[in-house]
Amino acid sequence: MGEKAKVDLGKVQETLLIPLYGRAVETRKRRPLLSDPKAVEMVAAIDYDFHKFDRSTSLVGSVLRTVMLDEWIKDFLAAHPTGTVVEIGAGLNTRFERLDNGQLRWFDVDLPDSVALRNRFFTDSARRTTVAASVLDESWITRVKESNGPFFIVVEAVLLYLAEDEVKQALSRIAQEFPGARVAFDTAGTLMVRNQHRHDVMKDMAAQFSWACDEPERLERWVPGLRLLETRTYAEAQETLWSKLPLYLRVLSHVGPLLFKRFVNAYRLNLFEVLPRA
Repeated sequence: MGEKAKVDLGKVQETLLIPLYGRAVETRKRRPLLSDPKAVEMVAAIDYDFHKFDRSTSLVGSVLRTVMLDEWIKDFLAAHPTGTVVEIGAGLNTRFERLDNGQLRWFDVDLPDSVALRNRFFTDSARRTTVAASVLDESWITRVKESNGPFFIVVEAVLLYLAEDEVKQALSRIAQEFPGARVAFDTAGTLMVRNQHRHDVMKDMAAQFSWACDEPERLERWVPGLRLLETRTYAEAQETLWSKLPLYLRVLSHVGPLLFKRFVNAYRLNLFEVLPRA
């Protein structure tokens, strides 16, 4: 067995290891929400104390977030099988492996240190390109626009760590450069941001949530051309996922909004459309 990959990541970038471990743990379950043998392989090959996350219920949350976003991308690809998917903050995600239809074009975008680790496990191909860049950079936009649309841009667990003006800059640029695109990202409300020191995983991480968004629909006024299509809490997973959810999650999906409405609503997954130019 070769030497394990060392982890040399920034504070925010280190959080990519949480969903990686979540997918690996999920894969070992009898009835997993997803099967990701590549995640199991990567966890075994990385020199990191993943077991500190073992008691965290947020591991399941990270997996549920991933598969809920996957469903939106599946819908997009069903309508546009040769479309282009852009994953910003790709980390060590295996979304391409899960969703590739043999026709799409794919871009994995992340910061240079994340890409350096990612390159230990993934290689580019004719239809898949890795770009080392921040969501705030213009370089990834230039690369992506060399591809044919339509575009689906997914920004998973990234915007929460940015300042509000940076989020506005990123979304405004996407809206300006990709008319007609679908854009999916998560938002954390004020309650979640203020209580992150109590979060079962984030309380032990150096990274901190910065941007709070209580009403995703307000972003329509914030960013011209952006229109909200769907917003979902974890309790509102797509019907296509219900049969895969363990019983306790199905029960929580019904009971949670009644007993803990403010907490359930404090974290959302959102699907926007960039309106085509007239």
